[in-house]
Amino acid sequence: MYVIRLADGTLRVPRSLTSVDGGLIGNAYVEMRPGDPGYDDLLPEALTEEEAAERRRRWKEENDDLEREFLAFKAEQEGA
Repeated sequence: MYVIRLADGTLRVPRSLTSVDGGLIGNAYVEMRPGDPGYDDLLPEALTEEEAAERRRRWKEENDDLEREFLAFKAEQEGA
Protein backbone atom coordinates (compact mmCIF):
# COMPACT_ATOMS: atom_id res chain seq x y z
CA MET A 1 0.00 0.00 0.00
CA TYR A 2 1.23 3.46 -0.85
CA VAL A 3 0.81 6.90 0.66
CA ILE A 4 -1.59 8.58 -1.79
CA ARG A 5 -1.60 12.35 -2.36
CA LEU A 6 -5.00 13.70 -3.42
CA ALA A 7 -5.44 16.79 -5.57
CA ASP A 8 -6.45 18.90 -2.55
CA GLY A 9 -3.21 18.00 -0.70
CA THR A 10 -4.79 15.41 1.58
CA LEU A 11 -2.70 12.28 2.12
CA ARG A 12 -4.23 8.84 2.43
CA VAL A 13 -1.88 6.87 4.64
CA PRO A 14 -2.09 3.06 4.98
CA ARG A 15 -2.67 1.71 8.47
CA SER A 16 -3.06 -1.82 9.76
CA LEU A 17 -5.23 -2.77 12.70
CA THR A 18 -3.98 -5.70 14.73
CA SER A 19 -5.41 -7.66 17.62
CA VAL A 20 -3.75 -7.82 21.02
CA ASP A 21 -2.00 -11.07 20.03
CA GLY A 22 -0.64 -9.44 16.86
CA GLY A 23 -3.06 -10.94 14.35
CA LEU A 24 -4.06 -8.76 11.44
CA ILE A 25 -7.63 -7.49 11.67
CA GLY A 26 -7.57 -5.33 8.57
CA ASN A 27 -5.88 -2.68 6.44
CA ALA A 28 -7.30 0.76 5.74
CA TYR A 29 -6.30 4.30 4.83
CA VAL A 30 -6.44 7.27 7.19
CA GLU A 31 -6.46 10.82 5.89
CA MET A 32 -3.90 13.44 6.90
CA ARG A 33 -4.13 17.10 5.98
CA PRO A 34 -1.41 19.75 5.79
CA GLY A 35 -0.53 20.75 9.34
CA ASP A 36 -1.29 17.32 10.82
CA PRO A 37 1.58 15.75 12.77
CA GLY A 38 3.74 13.64 10.45
CA TYR A 39 2.28 15.12 7.24
CA ASP A 40 5.55 16.76 6.16
CA ASP A 41 7.47 13.52 6.76
CA LEU A 42 5.14 11.49 4.52
CA LEU A 43 4.67 14.01 1.73
CA PRO A 44 7.94 13.24 -0.15
CA GLU A 45 7.01 9.56 -0.57
CA ALA A 46 3.38 10.21 -1.55
CA LEU A 47 2.14 9.22 -4.99
CA THR A 48 -0.80 10.59 -6.90
CA GLU A 49 -3.68 8.18 -7.47
CA GLU A 50 -2.57 7.90 -11.10
CA GLU A 51 1.04 7.07 -10.13
CA ALA A 52 -0.16 4.38 -7.71
CA ALA A 53 -2.43 2.87 -10.38
CA GLU A 54 0.48 2.85 -12.85
CA ARG A 55 2.71 1.05 -10.34
CA ARG A 56 0.02 -1.59 -9.75
CA ARG A 57 -0.46 -2.04 -13.50
CA ARG A 58 3.29 -2.38 -14.11
CA TRP A 59 3.67 -4.86 -11.26
CA LYS A 60 0.94 -7.07 -12.71
CA GLU A 61 2.42 -6.92 -16.21
CA GLU A 62 6.12 -7.14 -15.36
CA ASN A 63 6.31 -9.68 -12.56
CA ASP A 64 6.10 -12.81 -14.72
CA ASP A 65 9.82 -13.68 -14.33
CA LEU A 66 9.68 -13.18 -10.56
CA GLU A 67 6.52 -15.26 -10.31
CA ARG A 68 8.08 -18.13 -12.31
CA GLU A 69 11.18 -18.01 -10.10
CA PHE A 70 9.04 -18.12 -6.96
CA LEU A 71 6.92 -21.02 -8.23
CA ALA A 72 10.06 -23.00 -9.11
CA PHE A 73 11.47 -22.34 -5.64
CA LYS A 74 8.18 -23.35 -4.03
CA ALA A 75 8.08 -26.58 -6.04
CA GLU A 76 11.65 -27.41 -4.94
CA GLN A 77 10.70 -26.84 -1.29
CA GLU A 78 7.64 -29.05 -1.56
CA GLY A 79 9.69 -31.81 -3.18
CA ALA A 80 12.41 -31.69 -0.52
